[in-house]
Amino acid sequence: MAVRAGVYRGVSAADRVAERRTRLLAAGLTIWADPGVRTTMTAVCAEAGLSERYFYESFTGLDALLEAVMNDIAAEIETTSRRAAEAAEGGPAERVHAAVRAFVELLLDDPRKGRVAIVESVAVPKLRQRRTELLRYLAHQSAIEAQRLLGARVDEVAGLLFIGGMAELVTAWLDGTVDATADEIVAAASRALLGLYDT
Repeated sequence: MAVRAGVYRGVSAADRVAERRTRLLAAGLTIWADPGVRTTMTAVCAEAGLSERYFYESFTGLDALLEAVMNDIAAEIETTSRRAAEAAEGGPAERVHAAVRAFVELLLDDPRKGRVAIVESVAVPKLRQRRTELLRYLAHQSAIEAQRLLGARVDEVAGLLFIGGMAELVTAWLDGTVDATADEIVAAASRALLGLYDT
């Protein structure tokens, strides 16, 4: 029986590339979030169990990998928060609370994501602009969600104020300079968002 081109042990070449990319992204998150390890392509490849040849199959360099890690985290924050709001029972305040809780629980489940996206990305000069772009994108989405959930007008300034404040709060929380429980963080952030869009 002829072997299909590009298929090895029943897995296509495209699927193998995608699986290696996923491993590199996971390794990048692990290495980047570890303050005791220098973030290098060699360290990422070692963590992923892949050679540098496979690294370049998916990424042009280390910065491209780290940017992809940031993009994935931002997309997960957006998707997780929106789904929680849509699934919540009750009125607008309950939906806002559910969205904020989903975000905080995401960070509790994997603190590396908050540290990488909000804290560590500032230390990489080539990623600072991307961090700013992602925060502004999330601010815009926050303003749109406030319109959908609360009937508020789309206020970009309020959105940026909320997301910027959340970024600073999460940074202090992850660093241990703010002593608060997850419930307290959720309650304070929910009050802030509702207050900013109080109509």
